[in-house]
Amino acid sequence: MANFSAADVKNLREMTGVGMMDCKKALTECDGDMDKAVAWLREKGLAAAQKKANRIAAEGMSHAAVIDGIGVVVEVNAESDFVAKNELFVAYVQGVAEVVAKENPADLDALMACQFPGTGHTVKEEQNEKVLVIGENINVRRFARYDSGMTVPYIHAGGKIGVLVNMDVSAGLESKAEVMELGKDIAMQIAAMNPTYLDKSDVDASVLDKEREILLAQAIEENKIAAKPKPQEIIEKMVMGRVGKYYEENCLLQQAFVKENKVSVEKHVAEVAKACGGSITVKGYVRFATGEGIEKKEEDYAAEVERLAKGL
Repeated sequence: MANFSAADVKNLREMTGVGMMDCKKALTECDGDMDKAVAWLREKGLAAAQKKANRIAAEGMSHAAVIDGIGVVVEVNAESDFVAKNELFVAYVQGVAEVVAKENPADLDALMACQFPGTGHTVKEEQNEKVLVIGENINVRRFARYDSGMTVPYIHAGGKIGVLVNMDVSAGLESKAEVMELGKDIAMQIAAMNPTYLDKSDVDASVLDKEREILLAQAIEENKIAAKPKPQEIIEKMVMGRVGKYYEENCLLQQAFVKENKVSVEKHVAEVAKACGGSITVKGYVRFATGEGIEKKEEDYAAEVERLAKGL
């Protein structure tokens, strides 16, 4: 019989976060050798992660932060909103953000191969550890970073949306409360309005041509049933006006500023810059909405409870 005590089982559980029965089994399989038992559980954890990898992870959180001057936003998915609030999961997400800030990985594969802070694991290995402990599929989906200019982060609804706003500001303005407030206000606007473009100049000509074509067709159809049909030149002016409306709806800088909708975001930025005695230019933004574009599996509550009870 393997030589180990109840205290050994307890210590192994505290080291790995794995259940008592699995820890006892690991020590039994490894003749009481603690190091081998940890390795055995990790191997089983990798197997569990592989088993769970096919399960849809459409919840989770998007985390935005500025770390040592680097703006970072990451999205990490889990299977349930409940796990998204788990302290271990949140710590893992924050650790991934630290790695992105420090290592500047080229892509997800490079990120997963980086060392996770405070452990001897890679990001991938640490993810597998979290899958083992938490019991759900976990997946780092995407990340972005800004390493120049002034970046302001914003997290909406505990991680449902994560936003970074990147600005060029003249010297001394980055410490002004008004400029920080401006960055946060713009980030909140991005979270709420989800603009497609930063500025109207960013709209591709082919997109604009297609939009004009649609708007012209709509105007012609409206004109056919109008009590007093309008001449062609008036219809074309109407279309131009509607193109302007398209910019206002889809381009951040042309949108009405949500806290003062009588001015555009662009004009509000200029007003704040003038009041602060310097220049401010919004250079870019990133908005991650957690789970967007992921097809969620429909599953009734009873089936979900049964699945969790079985540990599947």
